[in-house]
Amino acid sequence: MVSLRGKAHMNAALLILSDKGSQGKREDKTGPQMRAWLQQRRVEVDEYTILADEEDEIVAYLCAKADASNFDLIITCGGTGVAPRDRTPDATIRVVERQIPGMAEAMRRVSAEKTPAAMLSRAVVGIRNTTLILNVPGNPGAAQENLEAVWDAIPHAVAKIQGDLSDCEPQ
Repeated sequence: MVSLRGKAHMNAALLILSDKGSQGKREDKTGPQMRAWLQQRRVEVDEYTILADEEDEIVAYLCAKADASNFDLIITCGGTGVAPRDRTPDATIRVVERQIPGMAEAMRRVSAEKTPAAMLSRAVVGIRNTTLILNVPGNPGAAQENLEAVWDAIPHAVAKIQGDLSDCEPQ
């Protein structure tokens, strides 16, 4: 296992972006499913938050959590499309110091095999401080599918982001 701030497991914050969910008008099904999926992979979900699709609020949340360096991962669910209120990628771009476009491309590629609507995803993956931030769709199935598409690379990415100097595995 790669070194993760001296821990044996990763920890994550889940941020659900939903206007109706934040108002209590829609039950969030993505958060509980993602929490269970992550826990099966030894990731502790230490925070679970639902916010409205407000770009400045998303920016403030992501900055506060990543700058505190308490989380290996922040996974945002929702707001990745092209609708006027889909602002998660815009907020994430404002926050991350470096993007990881290959991960976002891999998520879109896997989803596009199931639906052409995946081409409309503007999801971003990037790094702020020592935290990996991933945008996934708000739909529970699509969110899990996106994470599955990149999961094998995430522990290695987190370790490297946090300063692991060991050699990468040979090709």
